[in-house]
Amino acid sequence: MTLLDNAKRLRREMTDAEQRLWHYLRGHRFLGLKFKRQKPIGPYIVDFICTERWLVIELDGGQHLPQGEYDQQRERYLQNRGYRVLRFWNHQLLAETEAVLEQIRLEIGEQDGS
Repeated sequence: MTLLDNAKRLRREMTDAEQRLWHYLRGHRFLGLKFKRQKPIGPYIVDFICTERWLVIELDGGQHLPQGEYDQQRERYLQNRGYRVLRFWNHQLLAETEAVLEQIRLEIGEQDGS
């Protein structure tokens, strides 16, 4: 399976947390910005990306606990290409959606100098 095929599969099989966040990000709903989901960047697929703000948002489930080294390597790769990476746990997004959205707003605001 190619990276693009895998990204398409991930778009079809979104987790509950990904579906909820996508509801707020899609269609320029969030601060008028364009977000994409399950987007290949180099050898990786990021959960959500806003290319105009160089921002990647990752949602992690329990499967990420044992792969901390992989996630750090992946994050370094993205940061070395100019992206800022925000990472949230699935349960955090599901339980505290507004707080997560506010954290994303703050990160974007810092970029704007607000």
